[in-house]
Amino acid sequence: MDDQSNESAQVAALKGYGVLGTPNEAEFDAIVREAALVLGTPIALISLLDENRQWFKAKVGLEPRETPRSISFCTHAIRGSDVFVVEDATKDERFSNNPLVTGDPSIRFYAGAPLKTSNGMRIGTLCVIDSKPHPALTTFETLQLSALADRTMAAMEKRKRRHSVAAC
Repeated sequence: MDDQSNESAQVAALKGYGVLGTPNEAEFDAIVREAALVLGTPIALISLLDENRQWFKAKVGLEPRETPRSISFCTHAIRGSDVFVVEDATKDERFSNNPLVTGDPSIRFYAGAPLKTSNGMRIGTLCVIDSKPHPALTTFETLQLSALADRTMAAMEKRKRRHSVAAC
């Protein structure tokens, strides 16, 4: 599958959850608070990618509700199936000139676990961010971030079922 058709399938899968543009929900807010606490970062996000933006279903430590997809770290993170880590974005040629690095929020560290649907489609990330560099995640931290991403998807599936039953 080429990148464009894969991206179209990814966006269609995301839209199937009916979550884009919805208000905050306690279950998702609790996950990002836990991620920030456990990984010791000031920012944690549930970031979902549609055609043009990354939209934050839940966030802690960041004001904007969305950013352009073209500058998102999440776009890189969903290309793989494992946790994606950038220890110091200023030293990474993919990100050193990114406006999220050169300007507010001055991203230095990023770690994102892909949010995977039951059929393996990656629709976003659960990520943690800091304005100072971090060493690579330990195995334990990687497992914790992955487990929280799995919990995010379980909550998304539960939400989808609830809303499809309510629509009947």
